[in-house]
Amino acid sequence: MIDTSPDGFAEIARQTYQSLPKAFRQLSADVVIRIANVAELAVLEDLGIQDPMELLGLYQGIDVTQKSGFDVIPAHDMVFLYRQPILNYWVEGNDALEDIIAHVLIHEIGHHFGLSDDAMHALEEEARAEDRTWYRGRSDD
Repeated sequence: MIDTSPDGFAEIARQTYQSLPKAFRQLSADVVIRIANVAELAVLEDLGIQDPMELLGLYQGIDVTQKSGFDVIPAHDMVFLYRQPILNYWVEGNDALEDIIAHVLIHEIGHHFGLSDDAMHALEEEARAEDRTWYRGRSDD
């Protein structure tokens, strides 16, 4: 049985991140990964999202294409994983929990690099082709 408690989910997320390709982890080493049960109301309002279960993750920070050495306060780049929406998505679908978390991490960390959704999808495809051990496949394949 999979432990989906807050601590269990955090451990699954940690292991999933560690299973991502090494080059990807090295590039994203400065990104902080945080877990929250759901997004804060202010975040949902800013994004125009009414149902908190629709947001699985969020990148918060300044992507590397916008950063400057003249920034007054260096911002911590963060990726939020929203536990309850991810668990709901998992229960309703056919994907492994680790695969959903991997998908959200790649997508949100991709925002850190200023990648478009198409570029992130291509990155996922490339990573899957190189090493299927970290990504067992998604139902949308």
